[in-house]
Amino acid sequence: MTSRRPYRSDVSDARWGLIEPVFIAWRARRVSPGAAARVHDLRKIVNAILYVNRTGIPWEYLPHDFPPCKTVYDYYAKWEADGTTQQVHDLLRDRTRQAHGRQARPSAAVLDAQSVTTSCNVAEVDQGIDAAKKIKGRKRHLATDTLGLLLAVIVTAASVQDSAGGKRLLDELAADQPTVAKVWVDGGYNNTVINHGARLGTDVEVVKRPTATGFQVLPKRWVVERTFGWLMQHRRLARDYEALPQRSRTMIHWAMANKMSRELTGESTPSWRIESGEPVIAA
Repeated sequence: MTSRRPYRSDVSDARWGLIEPVFIAWRARRVSPGAAARVHDLRKIVNAILYVNRTGIPWEYLPHDFPPCKTVYDYYAKWEADGTTQQVHDLLRDRTRQAHGRQARPSAAVLDAQSVTTSCNVAEVDQGIDAAKKIKGRKRHLATDTLGLLLAVIVTAASVQDSAGGKRLLDELAADQPTVAKVWVDGGYNNTVINHGARLGTDVEVVKRPTATGFQVLPKRWVVERTFGWLMQHRRLARDYEALPQRSRTMIHWAMANKMSRELTGESTPSWRIESGEPVIAA
């Protein structure tokens, strides 16, 4: 594909093979005037997006052996707007579920929320304060299946209560995943969420914390906590850098696509530890 030395975030041939048909179909639909002049390799665009996602750098700091940063961001925004990113994510999710012996359509889900600080380019109106966590920023409301794979996500100001976000997530689940009949939540979701789920035909159950002191793995709910851990492996998600909430949602989809494509091809997620044999430079 390229003569340059690959970055650790690049997609392998096997991973690209999983998602390439989506992008081939996308390009085939681009028949507007001037479309023939678009000569950028879509695999290079994907690699550039994953580089930003994994390393956390600003778009303007993309290395010069990638396509121009404005071009990469234009593709990123277009794929978010026309549903291509969602299509890639959902394709990988369905294949991952099937690889685990599950049906493509889930029957149960787990809800939780995560508050993160924002960068200075996020408008004040899109931020808020999570009084419980003492965090000013945004909140990610996630619904996952029992494997921890993403089913729905919304991004709000951190001041939005879990119950309000939970009701919106249940609406999305009912629309996009009508086979989900059971949902587990924690004690932060009050009776309004349970009643809202009942109106949608979904049984919402609160998983209570044990009375014992110290760390305890919560039944069912631990899978969504692990999902937050997967997201935190992508430095662009360590805080919210995106000016628009929908761009934040898309960055989450790319992080999960990265994780699932590696799992499907048997590739481990690279860490930031120094490999054995590499020289160590003293600080």
